[in-house]
Amino acid sequence: MSTMALPAISMDTSLASYLNQISKLPYLTQEEEQDLAHKWVDEGDINAAHQLVTSHLRLVAKIASNFKGYGLPMLEMISEGNIGLMHAVRKFDPKKGFRLSTYAMWWIKASIQEYVLHSWSLVKIGTTAAQKKLFFNLKRMKNKLHKIDNSMLSPDDVATIASELDVSEKDVLEMDSRIAYTDQSLNAPMIGHEENSGELIDYLENEGDNQEVIVANMQDLDFKRSLFAKAMASLNDREQDIINERRLKEPVSTLENLSHKYNISRERVRQIEARAFEKLQNLVAEQTGQF
Repeated sequence: MSTMALPAISMDTSLASYLNQISKLPYLTQEEEQDLAHKWVDEGDINAAHQLVTSHLRLVAKIASNFKGYGLPMLEMISEGNIGLMHAVRKFDPKKGFRLSTYAMWWIKASIQEYVLHSWSLVKIGTTAAQKKLFFNLKRMKNKLHKIDNSMLSPDDVATIASELDVSEKDVLEMDSRIAYTDQSLNAPMIGHEENSGELIDYLENEGDNQEVIVANMQDLDFKRSLFAKAMASLNDREQDIINERRLKEPVSTLENLSHKYNISRERVRQIEARAFEKLQNLVAEQTGQF
């Protein structure tokens, strides 16, 4: 199924354009879906599998929209969800009698969640099933408790969330802090201020002229730079290029563009990116003690 031509997602594709493309694709009746599924499973009919995938692209976009609050590109999340959908079609068993959408939802959601977890921060966030559950449900729980403005959780709030999600109160506090204060460059321009008003680093509070602190901060910055350079050097040329194109460049390159550049599938590009990013995360964890 890797040869299927889905509606293209490229650097020049806008979200509105893509949604317009997939809105024109036909829905399938249950009978049509069963017939196509049997052709794919029993006869290996690629065209049947293609129709099963394209008829469910709207489902992927709908599920991806539930993750837009994480600040990641919608088209990238949709692209990851499409990969999950193709996995679902590969494994779908029409003999069990249920609709493909019911089965595919889990695969689509799992693919998008993995993308979010690996893209959120250089430092790993969710490494266990409980932490992943906490990451993806904390915002919902805070909304339920009317903590929609990122205000501090009270001890009772923390206890309630920990109990409902079956995690420790310490895990709740740490995850809330990580989500509230995501990785951000100190060289980012100030938002909501006058033009040319400076960068975030210009507004950090100066608590004194302690030269020891200044030197320590400079050493910490040098350490982080050398750590990142060392981590990048551990990657091969292709991995470095893909990380640069997907994580460090603005605007980011799409999986589609890189698949053409290296003459490999989008899924293979995604795998290389995920593996390379995990290498960087592991090195950061080893050097900083953050496991």
